[in-house]
Amino acid sequence: MLPPATAMRRLAAARRFADVVSTDYVGSLLERGRERAKAERLQVTFQEADAEALPFADGSFDIVLSTFGVMFTPNQQQAANELKRVCRPGGKIGMANWTPESFIGQLFKTIGRYVPPAPGVKSPALWGSKAHLDALFDSNVTVAALPKYFVFRFKSPKHWVEVFRNYYGPVVKAFAAIDPKAQEALEAELLALLDTFDVARDGTLVVPSEYLEVIVTKRG
Repeated sequence: MLPPATAMRRLAAARRFADVVSTDYVGSLLERGRERAKAERLQVTFQEADAEALPFADGSFDIVLSTFGVMFTPNQQQAANELKRVCRPGGKIGMANWTPESFIGQLFKTIGRYVPPAPGVKSPALWGSKAHLDALFDSNVTVAALPKYFVFRFKSPKHWVEVFRNYYGPVVKAFAAIDPKAQEALEAELLALLDTFDVARDGTLVVPSEYLEVIVTKRG
């Protein structure tokens, strides 16, 4: 069985005949997942849950998946403990996490200059560091990590800002928390950051962002 994952991964698992339990702490996201599963006639169980306190017994799942999800939990160690707890001995934890050096990692750093994280909360991009993962999953597991890239493609840098400002949680919250003058400054910094990573030369936006493909194997 499979708990925390994004919609695409959990539906992909269901297409391969896995028994899937899909969790998220945002009910509206689960509702979108239900719509997709129903449209494809896939059997998926959807359940609201906190990644730092998963409502499942020890060793409930053969595979635990998180795609750019669990990395945003405030208490990283507790979240890692929960992933390991609900995974059966011999099972695997699969994750995709943005790296600190990636475009998204630098996006987090830029946002942090305008909206500092709460005291004690670590950067989510640390989940993209093999050394940090080794520290989080410090016993009875093996951690394998492979760098890969996801490529963002938009009509233009301005188009990226428009979409992320309205739909990407960290960016939405950042703009909502600052005054209009700071919003202008943040937008200018985001456009400069995009220019640093953009590989397009035709006015469109093509930005590769590195992430770690992580497989944590829980020993028996």
